[in-house]
Amino acid sequence: MRTEKAQRYRMQATPLFWILFNLLIIGLLLLDLLVFNRRAHAVGMREALGWSAFWIALSLSFNFLVYRMMGHAAGLQWLTGYLIEKALSVDNLFVFLLLFTYFKVPAEYQHRILFWGVLGALVLRGVFIVAGAALLAKFHFLLYILGAFLVYTGARMALSGDGEPEIDPSGNIVVRFLSRHLPITRQLDGGRFFTRREGVRFATPLLVVLVMIETTDVVFAADSIPAILAITRDTFIVYTSNVFALLGLRALYFALARLMVLFHYLHYGLALILIFIGGKLLTESFLREHFNFELSVPVSLGVVGALLLGAVVASLLRPKNNA
Repeated sequence: MRTEKAQRYRMQATPLFWILFNLLIIGLLLLDLLVFNRRAHAVGMREALGWSAFWIALSLSFNFLVYRMMGHAAGLQWLTGYLIEKALSVDNLFVFLLLFTYFKVPAEYQHRILFWGVLGALVLRGVFIVAGAALLAKFHFLLYILGAFLVYTGARMALSGDGEPEIDPSGNIVVRFLSRHLPITRQLDGGRFFTRREGVRFATPLLVVLVMIETTDVVFAADSIPAILAITRDTFIVYTSNVFALLGLRALYFALARLMVLFHYLHYGLALILIFIGGKLLTESFLREHFNFELSVPVSLGVVGALLLGAVVASLLRPKNNA
């Protein structure tokens, strides 16, 4: 039985498997854009909840496939990585909301921007994951640096309070580079990222929003990817759990955009998760060598889930006006 599972696992390491997996993901995204959301429209709550349920069900189905093909431990690692990425993506949702409000992006064009934003994030995170896993495999001391970074990030997040991030397009280095090399119009031209006026090609504000979404995602990836790599260094598990968490991000945004203000303690829950994972990285070798103790994946998953649930329950029991 173990030999059979090992053979199936080795099959997943082949380039063909990775190509087929990415083609499947691109196919799902194109089906979403060109068939189900071919016409630009404002996404309502019922539609957003339906798509959120679909992506979550698809993710859990893939998680079951990982469990069947790679074993119990891999299945739990995948679920933990998925849950961590999903939780840390809440900050992305706040940025989406602030950007769309700042630039006054009509509701019917928000889905299109998020589609291309998520597609770009998938490519960037794939590069980060492969590079990060390769570095950790070659230089073991980086694990301690990674652990210290996660603890520092979590502490900084907790001490900063639950204030909303500021949006300053002029301070974004990529936006400044774009504005120096490409004229940008202040007016929208439907859902287009580029438009022509008197023979001159202009970028529209929608392109600026897309660029800011992509660059801020790089910042968020600096927290979420190390957190998942702290659970497992298996690039297949890290990449696929990241992909499925991102796929449902757009639908989750439209479902939670009006509700996110309710979960004001979630910020602290996420900070504690980062500190917990960073502390686990810093101490696991010492505990294993001196006390023969190792924190299992089910326990890690339970701690992450408990911290998330506790933050949500605390937010609901003590609304922001009473906090």
